[in-house]
Formats: sequence, structure tokens, C-alpha cells
Amino acid sequence: MQKGKTSKIREFLVRAVADGQRSPTSLAAKHFGITRQAANWHLRNLVKEGLVVASGRTRARTYGLVAIVEKEHTVPLGPHLEEHRVWKNCFSDALADMSQNVLEICEYGLTEILNNAKDHSGGGVAKVSLRITAADIQITVRDDGIGIFRKIKEGLGLSDEREAILELAKGKITTDPSRHTGEGIFFTSRMFDEFCILSRHLFFSHKDMRGDWLVEALESEDQGTFVTMRIDRASARTMKGVYDRYASEANDFAFTRTRLAVRLLRIGKESLVSRSQAKRLLARLDRFEEVVLDFDGIDSIGQAFADEIFRVFQNEHPEVRLIPVNESPEVARMIRRATGS
Repeated sequence: MQKGKTSKIREFLVRAVADGQRSPTSLAAKHFGITRQAANWHLRNLVKEGLVVASGRTRARTYGLVAIVEKEHTVPLGPHLEEHRVWKNCFSDALADMSQNVLEICEYGLTEILNNAKDHSGGGVAKVSLRITAADIQITVRDDGIGIFRKIKEGLGLSDEREAILELAKGKITTDPSRHTGEGIFFTSRMFDEFCILSRHLFFSHKDMRGDWLVEALESEDQGTFVTMRIDRASARTMKGVYDRYASEANDFAFTRTRLAVRLLRIGKESLVSRSQAKRLLARLDRFEEVVLDFDGIDSIGQAFADEIFRVFQNEHPEVRLIPVNESPEVARMIRRATGS
């Protein structure tokens, strides 16, 4: 078998294992037009090399990726903490063989989240860890502070910590505008393949490849904030590419665009029908020139909700371009009614 094809089969199997596929060899055999025995031979080699671990027997066997590198460092969150030194002295060497774009994203994510913990958490220490497998890189930062969602709720006077997640997703949110632009978490969440925040009883995650947003209420009441960032080792994503998605060339590449999943507005199973809900969604969106409102997962909206967004707000802020996407037929009908189109 050609060396190039062998490499592609191995990469495919590693990715299938990373994605939790129950039968990675069957998928590889079908994808490459080879026998299952051949696919099994490649998977066994990955196990022998210590890149994949197998558990169970025969049909019940499962596979997982082995950590090639695992590092953890605890840092005090005092005023003298220099997050770039934590990166350089404790973690950069472990990632030296990665491509430049992945290296830059990892450095940005680690230093940005650690800086946020230092300046906003009110905690005493943070634990920073790095885990590298054959498929991806995972960075976690855990602090013992007040909790990011509670911090935003109290700083902005919100009624519910879940509203803080909506504000984070918009971008340009900060409880300390004299020291922060509020762009760090927004861009970090979009540079990584997966970005998760667990804080007290709320779990928030964003998966870039599928555009998935998830908010879950948990029973946990652990203090502090736990941030996890994961990126594929072979990712072609660049920091410039992410910035360009939300920047305007006509405005010196300033952060002028945002994309917001409307379903993040919903608390529980509530329907989106009222003007007050619309105003929560619209808060601070007048800071942008272009706002993409993603209605994926929203089957219907009320007349007052649509009118407040697409007529009242749009008339008051004609400089802001609202772009609805992924509308259901019912949502599209309400938007047309509000705009008169």
C-alpha cells in the first residue's frame, strides 16, 4: 500500500476514534475501499504505537486516544501574574512541533482566558492544563473565583445567570471596560473547534465546525469557572481568518460584525413572543454594523417579538444591518409581516 494512503487511513482512524465512532474500522474500510482486515491492521498498529487504547473484547471493544503529552501548572491569580510567561515557560515547548496557525491559536486562547481569570474572577489560583493526543490539543483553565456567569449577571444587573451566556455570545461584553474590550472570549470561542465553559450550575459550549451552541443547567454548584478549549492538530483555521469574519475593512478591520444564535435567548422552553424578550436579544447590538440572527432551532416567534426587532429597532438604528438566517416558514412569515415585505 502506498505510503500516502497509509497515512490517510491512519489519520482517518484517529479522527474516527476521537469522534467516538463505535466501529472505526468499518468506516475506514468503506471510505477507502479496503477490507475490514486491512483497516483492523492499521488500527492495531496505532494501538501498538501507544496512540490508541483498546478496551473490552471483540464486538464490545471500544477505542480511545492516548494522551501523548499531559501537563498541568498552578498559578496564583495576583496582580503580578504575567500570562505570556506562563505560556512560554510552561507550555510552549510541548507545542513546538505544531503548525504556526495552531500554535498561535493555542497561545491566544490560553493567555486570554488566564488573563480574564486574573482580572475578573476574584479567585486566588488557577490550574492550567494541556493534553495532546494524535488528533487534537485540549487546553483547560480552572479558577476558584466567583464564576463568570455570576460576575456578568451582577456587573450588568441581569435577572438570570443564563442571560450572561447570551451577552457573551454577542461579543463586546466586559464588566471592566477601562481595562478590557470584551472581545477576548468571543474570538477565543470561535478560534477553537470546541469551546466550553462550566461555571456553577451552567454549562455552555460552542462547536465551530457545526455551529452548535449548547446551554445546560446542571446540579453542580462548584465555585469558580472551568474553561475547556479543543482544536484539531491539523486545523487550517487562522487567527486572521477568524478576525476577518467579524471585521470590516471599511472601518480599519474593527470588530463590527457578530452572529447570534437566537435560541440562546430562550430560558427553558419559553416561547419567543414578547417585546421584552426582543429587547433582551437586542441589547448592545447597536454597537455593531452587521448582525446575523440565526434562527436555527426556533420554530416560531410572536408578532410583537418580530416587530420589536425588525421594525422598531431597525427604524431606530438604520445603520445596523440585521440579517436573519435559517428561518422556519413561520418565522420568515412573521419577519415579512414586521418589515412589510
